[in-house]
Amino acid sequence: MGYTSVFVFLSLVATVFSFPDPKVFADPGNTWVVIVAGSQGWYNYRHQADACHAYQIVHKNGIPDERVVVMMYDDIANNRENPTPGIVINKPNGTDVYGGVVKDYTGQDVTPENFLNILQGNAEAMQGIGSGKVIASGPNDHVFVNFVDHGAPGIVAFPAGGELHANDLNNAIQSMAQQQKYSKMVLYFEACESGSMFDNLLPSNINAFATTAANSDESSYACYYDQERRTYLGDVYSIKWMEDSDKEDLSTWTLQQQFQIVKQETNTSHVMEFGDLSMGSLPVDEFQGNVNSVKKPAKISNKPVPLDAVPAPDVPMAILQHRLTASKTPTEREDILKELQQLFEMRELVSDTVKQIVESSTEDGVQAKRIINTRKTKLQSHFCYKAAVRYFADHCFSLNTNDYPLRHLYVFVNMCEEKIPISSMTQAMDKVCGTELVHVATGIN
Repeated sequence: MGYTSVFVFLSLVATVFSFPDPKVFADPGNTWVVIVAGSQGWYNYRHQADACHAYQIVHKNGIPDERVVVMMYDDIANNRENPTPGIVINKPNGTDVYGGVVKDYTGQDVTPENFLNILQGNAEAMQGIGSGKVIASGPNDHVFVNFVDHGAPGIVAFPAGGELHANDLNNAIQSMAQQQKYSKMVLYFEACESGSMFDNLLPSNINAFATTAANSDESSYACYYDQERRTYLGDVYSIKWMEDSDKEDLSTWTLQQQFQIVKQETNTSHVMEFGDLSMGSLPVDEFQGNVNSVKKPAKISNKPVPLDAVPAPDVPMAILQHRLTASKTPTEREDILKELQQLFEMRELVSDTVKQIVESSTEDGVQAKRIINTRKTKLQSHFCYKAAVRYFADHCFSLNTNDYPLRHLYVFVNMCEEKIPISSMTQAMDKVCGTELVHVATGIN
């Protein structure tokens, strides 16, 4: 064998037995998804409709059910108010988004504690609860979190088990980053004042990117009132990102492109972004699934539909006004007017109660007036605020079933930031709220 032949032979051997490029065989990771609708009741129909639609997107895009966790109260599809039992739609004349949805945690299992355990992969804590499924993600995996519900400064509401506070959520995310439980995480949050869940809290160096329906001190908006169902079918921010995901090629469409479209089309509130903004260059399909792994769908054309958008806190009032306009008999009209009057009275009760709590907690009328009239204070004293909100929910108005009192929680931000002792606030709540107020409902049927 000549020198040339030997050289060629050895080169072939080296090629066959050389070490492969680690990048070629690197674990590409999986995508995990958590979808939460944090409300209950027919007038909150839109939240579960949004959540079901989100599930349909990730399911269609090939993310298997074993890596998708859905939390929702599940009292809408078969509600006696539903004219199409078993069917939930997310836009006027829309297709069913409820069929096939995995319902891992429903009813009283939809709590912030369970959500944090699920997100952090704490399977032991979830044994015997719902499906027991958790986000068992690792260092190469991507995580997508979609939350839809009511909110207030530094919190989002749940139908049971208290509220999810911003510092608890961000502590969980940072803990997951430290434990290498994800490669990259994206969070889409739909709620009033949802920007306060991440503003000055979500670090820019832990590969986490969040967008929110509103900034830290404004409402998000409901949309698509349906005359037949007599409720709103969706929320503007959620509708905009999901209708965008339904029509775009998510393998080339980036998170930043989706954010810009949603920001532009959500002209009712200020859509915000937080965390690692460099992640905006990533394709959406890394978090919502890759439709090309299943089959290429036909391009979806979403014909413009009037949003009929209203601020989320005004939804109960708007629903009753729509029903009043559509009423056909004097008796029906009288009943709706009575319900409107009751709603006004309950709102006045909440406002008066909170005013009395502030006046009883503060040293003088000047301070009380300042606390009541200031609405854009940045929350820094998270522990004080958490204690005050929990006491208010336990002794004055339940926040699991009443969303209107959320509009007044800003006063507790103000009192905490003015260093009013939590003991002064709790004593004031004992004095003002008594023992019966906590059972009062402030919404509509």
